[in-house]
Amino acid sequence: MPVRTATSNALPLHRAAPAASRAAAMARKRGLRATTVVFFGLLSLAAFGAFVPALAPLPSLSSPHPSLPRKSSSRKFEINSDKFWKDGSPFQIIGGDVHYFRVLPEYWEDRLLRAKALGLNTIQTYVPWNLHEPKPGETVFEGIADIISFLNLCKKLDLLVMLRVGPYICAEWDFGGFPYWLLAIKPALTLRSSDPAFVKLVEQWWSILLPKVSSLLYANGGPIIMVQIENEYGSYGDDKTYLRHLVKLARGYLGNEVILYTTDGGSKETLQKGTVGGEDVFSAVDFDTGAEAWPIFNLQKQFNAPGKSPPLAAEFYTGWLTHWGEKLAQTDAEFTAAALEKILSRNGSAVLYMAHGGTNFGFYNGANTGGSESEYKPDLTSYDYDAPIKESGDVDNPKYKAIRQVVEQYSIVPLPSVPYNNAKTSYGRIQLQRTSFLFDLLNVLGPHDVVESESPLSMELVGQMFGFLIYATKFASTDNGSMLTIPKVHDRGQVFVSCASRKDRPLYAGAIERWSNKPLHLPVTKCASRINLYVLVENMGRVNYGSYMFDMKGILSSVYLNGRVLLGWKMFSIPLHNLNEATTINSVVQVRHSGIMRVLSNRSINKSDGETREPAFYAGSFHVNEVAQIKDTFISFQGWGKGVAYVNDFNIGRFWPSFGPQCNLYVPAPVLRVGVNSLVVLELESPKPDLALHSVDEPDFSCGKSKSSVHHL
Repeated sequence: MPVRTATSNALPLHRAAPAASRAAAMARKRGLRATTVVFFGLLSLAAFGAFVPALAPLPSLSSPHPSLPRKSSSRKFEINSDKFWKDGSPFQIIGGDVHYFRVLPEYWEDRLLRAKALGLNTIQTYVPWNLHEPKPGETVFEGIADIISFLNLCKKLDLLVMLRVGPYICAEWDFGGFPYWLLAIKPALTLRSSDPAFVKLVEQWWSILLPKVSSLLYANGGPIIMVQIENEYGSYGDDKTYLRHLVKLARGYLGNEVILYTTDGGSKETLQKGTVGGEDVFSAVDFDTGAEAWPIFNLQKQFNAPGKSPPLAAEFYTGWLTHWGEKLAQTDAEFTAAALEKILSRNGSAVLYMAHGGTNFGFYNGANTGGSESEYKPDLTSYDYDAPIKESGDVDNPKYKAIRQVVEQYSIVPLPSVPYNNAKTSYGRIQLQRTSFLFDLLNVLGPHDVVESESPLSMELVGQMFGFLIYATKFASTDNGSMLTIPKVHDRGQVFVSCASRKDRPLYAGAIERWSNKPLHLPVTKCASRINLYVLVENMGRVNYGSYMFDMKGILSSVYLNGRVLLGWKMFSIPLHNLNEATTINSVVQVRHSGIMRVLSNRSINKSDGETREPAFYAGSFHVNEVAQIKDTFISFQGWGKGVAYVNDFNIGRFWPSFGPQCNLYVPAPVLRVGVNSLVVLELESPKPDLALHSVDEPDFSCGKSKSSVHHL
């Protein structure tokens, strides 16, 4: 990821016995998570029918390492004479990042072939811990998390691999790839450090991951030539004990032949902090595109052993990231290609970040902060990155052509022909209908689906990873209204009130946002009883970089009404389902929550209801007549407010066209099917008046006010 200047009761998890405590804590919330998944699954069924300080000594490694795979004597990738050598011949790495977790598995080969046609001989990818261990002790290596299949596909296509195993990856990915449940452990962990409790958890994770990939090392017949330890650590800390322990751990599982490497910004300070030193770990660099590369490569030599410093830009930026509310970051194609040529022409190596960006499907987008944690900047759903291979795989663009022209001069093999862009189509207008208000869910949840506490608890402490959390309490009505203050809400709280003695719909009072937190005046509500207060908090993505990474979600402070603390809270978890999560419905739970179907069956739409800005689910469908008509498409959210969308139960991501710049969400063809295709939308604000969306055949990043500045190269 890009280098930046570094500026860190109900269900606590305890470090004294982390595995057991985590398991017990999560067990208490299984019913709650199941309920909300069932709710969303039934929503689809109702709409469409059934379709498918390093202070203490580090702990010893928790278990003996398995025997290492047998090496192939004829295969060797090494560093000598300041060069990379592959099977005895000098080798120039011309690589690019393609993240398997941002591309549907059905498209992995397509994107890799496009990277190969660009002239790349190496693929670099991160491994996000949170995707593979979303819950403590429950690992996932299927679907979009099937990294072994991805690595084998690279091997099949004769592409080498540089594997970035973390445990921290940044990558503009939620929490920098760390699992959310690390935030719930008490006492709090010191992340990215030699804190024994943290290191023990890393050991447990790597004891699962590294044996899986060891057979795919180059010396063992696989594609993996290098394995990265941590990620740009010099921009964060300088705990050498931590780094050296990671090296020891990796060596234990992967052996002494594979090249371990670190990547840090091209300054003396970051390299001093982030490198390990000696011959055991190779130090690579990254830097802004257009910076003078060779002085940085000379600096790189100071942090590698003599003869062990081939010049490598492990992240050569082809573009840049974009946050909501910014103009789309774009870089000039010829400028980028010329900067690359300055590296390759002198036998330097480079890895394009990104070769293909892909998409932050589900809720996995990350976020950044400025000088304070309130300067919060969540990333777009699209991770196009202005890369040469666009989000939908398009290669017919100036940047792809310019980079390919440069790479072709230095490739030792003829480049494959350039593939055509994948076909895209417009399925036209999609009429939606409101199926349920979000708050209707509260009427069908049982007592086991609610967490109660005197004070608000964070999302993590109620065992929730992503999505939404409704905080509810009551207060006495006044004749002059009330002033609500929530000093710390992560990330966006929508406030509603209703009279407890009447059956009025909740009335929208306003929003309290992390980046513009101000007291909110509640409307005067004439009520014989106490007034219900609801705060719907959205987790918009955990910070993935910098000193504010310990980014818990929800209401993180006391809540004040007219200066007095409000007590007696109920928390209703609405995680919805995320990327790579099944939406299967347990029959027992189905009976328990049969009332949900009654909620969804009420489809009458009252116009006055639509003016309340109350969050609601909307559903519609479109038809595909035959297999030949299944193509990539985009859903345009022009005129809608903010929310999340699902196509055939697949979470295609967040939309927020009023803030921009992204207007359309990408829908890859493998998500679609012949026949009826469902579209379900959770609209948090106000839908377009005609309740219509459109399937279109191109992306659009022209929405919103685009008020923020962006990175230009």
